[in-house]
This record gives sequence, structure tokens and C-alpha cells, in this order.
Amino acid sequence: MSSLFTPLTLRTLTIPNRVWMAPMCMYSAADEGPLTGAPTDFHLTHLASRAAGGAGLVMAEATAVRADGRISPWDLGLWNDEQQSAFTRLTTAIRSHGSVPAIQLAHAGRKAATDRPWLGGGALSEAEGGWEAVAPSAWAFEGLPVPHELTVAEIDRLVTDFADSARRALAAGFQVVEVHGAHGYLLNSFLSPAGNRRTDAYGSDIEGRMRLPLRVVEAVRQVWPEDLPVFFRVSATDWIQENSEDTRTGWDADDTVRLAKELQARGVDLVDVSTGGMVHDAPIPTAPGYQLPFATRVREEAGVPTAAVGLITQARQAEEIIASGAADATMLGRELLRDPYWAHHAAVELDASSRWPVQYGYAVGRP
Repeated sequence: MSSLFTPLTLRTLTIPNRVWMAPMCMYSAADEGPLTGAPTDFHLTHLASRAAGGAGLVMAEATAVRADGRISPWDLGLWNDEQQSAFTRLTTAIRSHGSVPAIQLAHAGRKAATDRPWLGGGALSEAEGGWEAVAPSAWAFEGLPVPHELTVAEIDRLVTDFADSARRALAAGFQVVEVHGAHGYLLNSFLSPAGNRRTDAYGSDIEGRMRLPLRVVEAVRQVWPEDLPVFFRVSATDWIQENSEDTRTGWDADDTVRLAKELQARGVDLVDVSTGGMVHDAPIPTAPGYQLPFATRVREEAGVPTAAVGLITQARQAEEIIASGAADATMLGRELLRDPYWAHHAAVELDASSRWPVQYGYAVGRP
């Protein structure tokens, strides 16, 4: 029996298998009028096709909790009624195929107001549709403008913004909400000493640097139903310490285990373990499953379920991750862009059952 195609229950929500679609920015949201930041027909096709393709959980890309929290002017957002209504047809479509709709709530922080990556991803001026980025400290990411350093009052407002977007996500039909605390974006910048130079209650030491992410989780958990799960995506390391010649100080795996324990105590049900994104020149040793050891360590030492992500491309590779107990779920990104029906193909290879749409299954001989 395939471990990859066994269900996973978190709180009272049962996710039908462990093949999950990772959040991937598409830079294709509406960009005019009240529908700015709303999903389009592209997103409907993009997400629903992966649900039809058998993914047990389909997660919408990083969705900004406020306008200045977008990576680009073409990012998804969830801060008004029009956006909320537009998301409803996405969640309805995902659920119609038997998958669980999830959403990642985010704020881009000092990496905001940039162009689409296929156009270079550089900073946009105000005339080009950009805006002033915000961050824990007035410390720029390489190649981008110096951001505005958030005041305590502005930090308080951000906590409310995350909670408000979580309420909207629930009203739109999402069953899982993930707080984005990775890849050098706002919450990750607060966590890492490579992004946070504050000396007040939101800096100085690891307790201070964890303060805002933990407040956000508490606020989201308070508005999210007790019977539905909350996830948190973390960059388990900045990869700075992995280079013995690098004298900079960054976030590492020990910090992540400590954070994971605090997250679980505040109601987080699963930690989605990625790495990197805080500094532009990190020496990242990419290889199949290169981030898996971090997910395993969090699972074992913090005692919280984890999802593994990063160059998971083969069915038997994913099967071994779950069967060995290295992680509780696999998050596939680029591989699902290459093959929306990866889960169905993996089920055939592993001699497991998957949820083929009846319109397809009768024709190809699959249940």
C-alpha cells in the first residue's frame, strides 16, 4: 500500500493524499480598479487543473494582506470584498475535484514593488506602479531600494491585516490557511538577524525577532475555526552559516526548531519547511530533496507535522519521504507546472488509487 496516497487528518480536516501543490507566484492577478489583486481566469485554470490532476491539497500562491505587501503589482491580494468574491469560484472548483483548497497569506516586506521575474524582477518606480517597501529595519535587499522601517503602531496594524485576510479566506471557502514566514519576505525578515537590526521589543534577540510572526499566528488562529488547520511556511536556514568563510549572522536550523515549538504552542498544525531567500548570494547546495533534512529535524525535535519541499520530482522519491517518516506531506512546485496530472501518474507507478475525474477515468481505464 502506498504511503504517499494515504489520507492525512489535521484537526477534523482529512486531506486525501500527501501530494500537495506548493504556492507559486504567477504574477497574473488583475491590476486595475477594485479588482486589483483578484484572481483571474488564469488562476482558475491553473489551480483547478492541479485539483483535477489528483493533488490532495491545492494552495493558492502568496496572497498579500494589503496592497503594499505585494511582491509586484500583479500579485494576488485579499484585503477587500471584490477580491474575496473572486476567490470563491477558485475554492468551489478545487473542492469539486475532491481536493482541499488552501491559501498562503503574505507580506513581501523589503522585497516588494518589483517587476515580473520574466521582465527582470527589478524595482519599480512610483511612475511604473511601484511603492515604498516596508521592513523591520531600513536595510535593503540587494539591488532594491532601502525600505521604510516599520513603527510599532504600523506593526500592530500588520497583525490586524493578517487576521482580516484570514477571515476573508474563510469566507471565500478556503479550508487551510498558511502564514508565509519564509524566503526573505516580511515575517522572515523579522525572524532573521540578516534582515532585522531593531533594538526594541521586535529585535535584539531571538525572542524579539520571533515576536511579530508569533503575534500574527495568534491573531490568525483566533479568527480561524478550531476544527481547521493553520500552516506556517519557514525558511529553515538562510544558508549563511553553511559557508564557513561567511562571517555574517543568519537564521539557522536550531532557530527553526525553537520557532516550530512556539508555533505549535500557538495552534499551528503543520510547518511547511523551505529554506533561503534572505540574502541574494547564499551558497545553496541544490539537489533532489536538499531541504528534506530540515523538515525531518523539525518533525522529530519539535514534534510538529511537516511538509517537505524542494526538487521533489519522482514518485518513488516522494513515496520514500512519507514511508520513512521524514515528513508528513510533500509539496510539489515546478514539477506540477510541468505535469498537472503528476499525482495520477505517480499513483499508477506506485500501484495506488487516485481520484481520476470520471470524465477521464472511464476513457483511460482508471477509477
